[in-house]
Amino acid sequence: MNTLRVGIIGLGVGEQHLKTYQGLPDVEVTAICDIDSEKLETVAQRYGVPGRHADFRKITENAEIDIVSICSYDDSHAEQAVSAFDNGKHVMVEKPVALYRSDAEAVLRAQQDSGCRISSNLILRESPRFIELKQQIESGDFGEIFCIEGDYLHEILWKITEGWRGAMDFYCTVYGGGIHLIDLMRWLIGQEVTEVSGMGNKILTRDSSYRFDDTFINLLRFDNGTIGKCLTTLGPQRTKFHSLNVYGTRKTFVNDVPNAKLFDGDGPENESVIETPYPGMKKGDLIPEFVQAIRDDIEPNVGVRDVFRVMDICFAAWESIQSGRTQKVSYQI
Repeated sequence: MNTLRVGIIGLGVGEQHLKTYQGLPDVEVTAICDIDSEKLETVAQRYGVPGRHADFRKITENAEIDIVSICSYDDSHAEQAVSAFDNGKHVMVEKPVALYRSDAEAVLRAQQDSGCRISSNLILRESPRFIELKQQIESGDFGEIFCIEGDYLHEILWKITEGWRGAMDFYCTVYGGGIHLIDLMRWLIGQEVTEVSGMGNKILTRDSSYRFDDTFINLLRFDNGTIGKCLTTLGPQRTKFHSLNVYGTRKTFVNDVPNAKLFDGDGPENESVIETPYPGMKKGDLIPEFVQAIRDDIEPNVGVRDVFRVMDICFAAWESIQSGRTQKVSYQI
């Protein structure tokens, strides 16, 4: 089996990518990149990586590299992905793949022209609890799903008031947070979103320099008639949690910690406990399957349609909030 050589851009979450790649057989991380020279040197020494660069092109244009993991600031993802595809690399990119529709279209064109694989770190698909739930939905245990709610609740407001996200020309918390639950919902029920209606506010950040709404509620209509809801907030006074309620004609699932609940009626005897681990996954857990998909020349679990379709839903969500109207989802692929 040929060794696959990897380059990583950005050493925040990128360090988790690095650790995962290094644990795989016949995979070698040969170069890393970061604009912080001290971090670059520290991580390179810690993991014994020979190639150390400040310019991402030293990764994307390196003929000796097969896979590029893009873990840089969100406003750099599109340019770096296009460069990687233009140079024949497979790409694992942290979400969001782009902040603007035109940039996402450019990435998709480059990917399609290259014939290389793309995936994105929509990691909730790796949670054992949600994998089990998907299997139950597909087997018909829930009957017909008529409503689903997935909320991204994470008290990390500092990431937009003090961090690099707030310094960018544009940022939307749905693209970085809510995207996980939007992808999870469409994956669980096997339906695509056809239209989105949204509202937002910036009560949490009104006294800060952050310029955009910070909290959003998006209503979703799926193609088989299911309706959905996604709340995205980076300021809830609670522990991090992926709220998920699935309402079927036969059963209802309610995520909770430490255990979820399953109902098949309204009496005490109709409630059961789900102890399957949640979240139960790590940042790099999609990488082994992505590497194997490259070797097998097949689509990974999070494939090209998933990467761009969930972004198209996010774009429609933002456009709905800006226009004050329900927005049809226009899919690129």
